[in-house]
Amino acid sequence: MHPVVRGAGALGLAVTLAVALTGGLTACRSGSPASSAKVDPTTPATTTAAPTTTTASAATVPALPAALTGQQLAWQACPAPSAAQGGGPAPGTPWECATLKTPLDHAAPTGRTVDLALIRMRAAGGEPRIGSLIYNFGGPGASGVVTLPALAQDYADLNARYDLVGFDPRGVGDSAGVRCLDDAATDASAAVDGSPDDTAEVRALGEAVAAYATACRNNSGDVLPYVDTVSTARDLDLLRQVLGDDRLHYFGLSYGTELGGVYAHLYPQNVGRLVMDAVVDPTQDPVQSALGQTKGFQLALENFMTACAEQAGAGCPTGSGGAQGTERIATLLRGLDAAPLPADGGRTLTQDLAVTGIAAALYSEASWNALAVGLQEAMQGGTGTTLLALADAYLGRDAQGRYSNLSAANRAITCVDDRQRYTEAEVREQLPAFRQASPVFGDFAAWGLTACSGWPVAGRTDHPEVSAPGAAPIVVIGNTGDPATPYEGARAMARQLGAGVGVTVTLRGQGHGGYDTGNACLKQTVDRYLLDGVVPPDDTTCT
Repeated sequence: MHPVVRGAGALGLAVTLAVALTGGLTACRSGSPASSAKVDPTTPATTTAAPTTTTASAATVPALPAALTGQQLAWQACPAPSAAQGGGPAPGTPWECATLKTPLDHAAPTGRTVDLALIRMRAAGGEPRIGSLIYNFGGPGASGVVTLPALAQDYADLNARYDLVGFDPRGVGDSAGVRCLDDAATDASAAVDGSPDDTAEVRALGEAVAAYATACRNNSGDVLPYVDTVSTARDLDLLRQVLGDDRLHYFGLSYGTELGGVYAHLYPQNVGRLVMDAVVDPTQDPVQSALGQTKGFQLALENFMTACAEQAGAGCPTGSGGAQGTERIATLLRGLDAAPLPADGGRTLTQDLAVTGIAAALYSEASWNALAVGLQEAMQGGTGTTLLALADAYLGRDAQGRYSNLSAANRAITCVDDRQRYTEAEVREQLPAFRQASPVFGDFAAWGLTACSGWPVAGRTDHPEVSAPGAAPIVVIGNTGDPATPYEGARAMARQLGAGVGVTVTLRGQGHGGYDTGNACLKQTVDRYLLDGVVPPDDTTCT
């Protein structure tokens, strides 16, 4: 059963995949067992009611006490990432780690606190330091403590004048990370058919959704009401103050763009140099977003198939691409629905996991070769090892069968943010449009809309509020070939931020996001803005 996913798309978590792919499709090693949520005191408080601050427009909350705004961060050598963060080795020097105390409920700032996990690499020196550049890598659910060191080489030039800072947002990784199902139960949940074909499968999917919600309530009910994006935006402003910056300098990717927009709405006067890349459309409801992403993934699949045919000719597993290639994949998926394929380690590749693996590989051209290999294995070799490895990377599953809290955090944040709850009847009404958008991804994306049904906490809003009149210019990057956050989202975000605030930069390329694609024009444009304060002309285009 696929988790509902926002920001990185209803079908994937791009940055997490990118981190996993740096190991050549080898799942990350897991570190120590996941630590429990760091909440003081640890009194359970499961509730279905919303906290006092329920929308981004509720901008007034009590001032934070000096004990929080004046706290001193105890930076020290970083430990190995926990299992909740995804495991792996310690990042080593020059990385430093610390924790930031923030209110569990910003409406009660003198009450319970949570510890947010932080990581930084100090500015390299040699040039005047600007301040801290804080990253959010999206999901929601990606651990910034793990992801920033993994991708730091892409930001080396920015490190000349900024301390690079990553963090696990509330509910993620080691920041009061949401816990739901154990590893075995997560495997079992993933085996439930996410594109049900009959009444029994629809019932099984509904039962799995309910069981997931119950497990989250039982294991993390005290934090579930407080992992919303507005609360994380308030955490960002506290972090800005504690780091000693007058303004927030921020780089948000995917869901991180939504977080950046909410921050700009709440604190327009505190916006410094702020970049949004792979932009979430703040004007769409979950159905519109999921349908747009379904079309985006189908477009990316067609682009992959075209490139594959050009490079491999008759050897390409999807043939000449187009409708023929799509039908080859659809045929594979229908076969997997009836008979999963064997994979390494005694596991099997199911229809759901194959769709996950295919979607995961479409986030970057760098993983297209792995997709071609995986499809060839499945179609001609009768094995599913490579597609399963891609799916595992997406789902945060390591070689020992241990899961990070990526999917749990993603669902918890999404379901507390989004007010909409969809029924079976509503999904069936939408199915024709989703199937028309993609014979490969449509059913899965449509049924994924039920993932918040029965969630123990009420959702907050229909749309995130991102209008930021008076804020400094914000650079908004859209990639025309982005499958997960289609290009139109960048235009919509820039409009919603307001005239003179949102500055659109277009990359005519492929993949999720722009800055990390290696495009020299885009990198130069963003670097000049972040390092020298040069705001690019609106509608700048890079090819």
